[in-house]
Amino acid sequence: MKNQNKNAFINGLRDGIPIAMGYFAVAFSLGIVAKKAGLNPIQGFISSLLNHASAGEYAEFTVIMANAPYVEMVFVILITNMRYLLMSCALSQKFQPDTSFMHRFFVGFGITDEIFGISIGRPGILNPYYNYGAMFIALPGWSMGTALGIVAGNILPVSVVSALSVALYGMFVAIMIPASKQNKVVGGVVAVSFAVSFAVSKISLFEYMSDSMKISLLTVIIAAAAAVLFPVKPEDESQEDEQKGISQYGT
Repeated sequence: MKNQNKNAFINGLRDGIPIAMGYFAVAFSLGIVAKKAGLNPIQGFISSLLNHASAGEYAEFTVIMANAPYVEMVFVILITNMRYLLMSCALSQKFQPDTSFMHRFFVGFGITDEIFGISIGRPGILNPYYNYGAMFIALPGWSMGTALGIVAGNILPVSVVSALSVALYGMFVAIMIPASKQNKVVGGVVAVSFAVSFAVSKISLFEYMSDSMKISLLTVIIAAAAAVLFPVKPEDESQEDEQKGISQYGT
């Protein structure tokens, strides 16, 4: 078991390196906003380490600049980051049924869009130590980027900072394409998500809703439908299905 956990951690660490590099670059722009909100590098580092979501942190810093109360900050961050609650629920399907609450808690704490992407794309049962490995390198990369962005962000030209923000989207696409190729269900869910999201953006009925609320609702509906229609099979059941198929083919 220790060797399995060690190997899973190393695999997560390896897969988390490109995520950390992308986070480090993108967090520079976040650091500029944090500096405008009056945060120093240490405060920016801690903020990004505890709230590792670009949209959530942008909302947080905006509320700080507006001198709004803490209650409003909590509400805004909760709504903006609601999708991670849903991602955690979806990811829980890949754990062994006897996985402890503490493992589930810490994995849920470390969920980001990209870590969710590499985790959900792993074949078979997910070992929590895989997530720990990815978190170990990716989350400090995000936090360091924010801290250094506060220090050096104002030195960089605005055009350079804007260009750096594209890296995160490109990295997320690079994560989803291989998973979509390997699993037709994942590819279908991604395609449906794009199509439904585009359709909702064109329907006037949903104009009063914020983008984060639209994303949250669509995530609930699409993820729930995919979980019901295409549940993740345990690895031993998948192997049994393959063996049955081979034996039937042989006869």
